[in-house]
Amino acid sequence: MGEVSTVDLKLDPKYDHYTFPTTNPATGPGHPGHTTPEQDALVVKFREELEKEGYTERLDTITLLRFLRARKFDVPLAKKMFTDCEAWRKEFKVDEIMKDFEYVEKPKVFEYYPQYYHKTDKDGRPVYIEQLGKIDLTAMYKITSMDRMLKNLVIEYEKLANPRLPACSRKSGKLLETCCTIMDLKGVGLTSVSSVYGFVSEVSKISQNYYPERLGKLYIINAPWGFSGVFSVVKKFLDPVTVDKINILGGGYKSELLKQIPAENLPVAFGGECACQGGCELSDDGPWQDKQYLDPPAAATATSDAPAPVPAATTTEAAPAPAAEATA
Repeated sequence: MGEVSTVDLKLDPKYDHYTFPTTNPATGPGHPGHTTPEQDALVVKFREELEKEGYTERLDTITLLRFLRARKFDVPLAKKMFTDCEAWRKEFKVDEIMKDFEYVEKPKVFEYYPQYYHKTDKDGRPVYIEQLGKIDLTAMYKITSMDRMLKNLVIEYEKLANPRLPACSRKSGKLLETCCTIMDLKGVGLTSVSSVYGFVSEVSKISQNYYPERLGKLYIINAPWGFSGVFSVVKKFLDPVTVDKINILGGGYKSELLKQIPAENLPVAFGGECACQGGCELSDDGPWQDKQYLDPPAAATATSDAPAPVPAATTTEAAPAPAAEATA
């Protein structure tokens, strides 16, 4: 496609009103600040086609680039992905959920399925942790429902886009669009697979189709015997860029995690030094809780369940379901 630029993001004055850095020197081709003139032209074409169909939201350049990267800069495919996402957002009532939904049962649900954001890695990205081995859907459905769990999933994806990633970008001084994910398979066995398949399938669908390009690194720890062999077959069907983000580790994962995550940010349970009062899994600790890294309107509602408004680059990637993200 031509020579890749390493200049500031080419902004659209109508939609791009970012209050955080818009380039990251470490990211590759097709990312903000690392696009070719041809790719810049495709962003304009993509936006114009969406405008002609009446879309007015989520048309900022960073968001459009994520959808284009997810579809290898094929505008018709990216357009279908975007419009399908907008239809889903309307059907699932995402805006209403963000305003009204309260996941009051979260502490009890986390006893069976911990999935949470906790501080940042050495690149400044949010760390997301999921412990799949503790899943007990029978017990969880006595506390909550699949519908409520999926609504919480969506809230976390929305909060990743805002305020988490913008806050992390401000603190690090560079654009951050992805997460560092730890997926703990300790306790996962073949007998539990069928019982959680329906839920994981729904999670995967949401992650892959509606929140693309959010996976930065994925550490699969406590991988059971034979898992690496299975993955060696599966990765043949994955994009090489995605495969490079995935690390399969057994029980001796501590040193590898600490290469990417500062010990003071990694929970004790995973070999780090952090032991938040009340438990790391419920703390939601990170730059997104620090007023100096939030927009002034966001700072006033930093502890609210609803994300504070950032003018652009708001959503469409929180969240749980890193296994699904690994294929996005």
